[in-house]
Amino acid sequence: MTDAADPRRADASPPPDPADPSVPELTRWQAVWRQLPLLAGLIALWLFLWDHVDVLTITTGVILAIAVTRTFYLPPVLLSGRFDPWRGLLLGLRMMFDVAVASVQVSLRAVQPGWQPTNAIIAVQLLTRSDLVTTLTAEAITVVPGTLVVDIDRERGLLYLHALGTRTESDLDRVRREVLGTEERIVLAIGTREQAAAVREARRRRRLTRTDPTTPEAVELEAREEER
Repeated sequence: MTDAADPRRADASPPPDPADPSVPELTRWQAVWRQLPLLAGLIALWLFLWDHVDVLTITTGVILAIAVTRTFYLPPVLLSGRFDPWRGLLLGLRMMFDVAVASVQVSLRAVQPGWQPTNAIIAVQLLTRSDLVTTLTAEAITVVPGTLVVDIDRERGLLYLHALGTRTESDLDRVRREVLGTEERIVLAIGTREQAAAVREARRRRRLTRTDPTTPEAVELEAREEER
């Protein structure tokens, strides 16, 4: 098995977060408003479990939903309050396409005579620090056959995934691009406007680096990547 270099070092500091610029702190009511969909989902789940709707089950559902989101030691899940239907449709279609293509590829490799599987543990630096985006990205990657997220470094925004068919360095780069592409589509569909703008800028810089790596902006970007 080929192991990609582990970027976690004792003296390493978290890299800058290009897709999560500083955003003004939310007021208490804004935070509550953004958590309403999560609270509603927990209440609906409680009602489904009881299979009965009355004042008592709704009241206990509300109390338990608030208790779960406020008591347990977990970061608050704050939705962005933004959803792009067109980007959401593209995200769903691309997910179905990726799952179908990867399923066929893995199936053909499984029955290929003499095929020797090659795999790698790859570290991918995400563009965002959003817990919601990170979770959805990890789930989307794991759903696709041939890739599986094995660990998440939440503080540094790193995903560690197991990937099949990684014989060369170009294969590793291809997997990283696919992961970042999935994250970009998720951010453009449900991320904040600031995250979406930063993701577009990061994508523009990567394209610039590939087309003309001699420009000052491309050289600076490459130097930052090496420092990580």
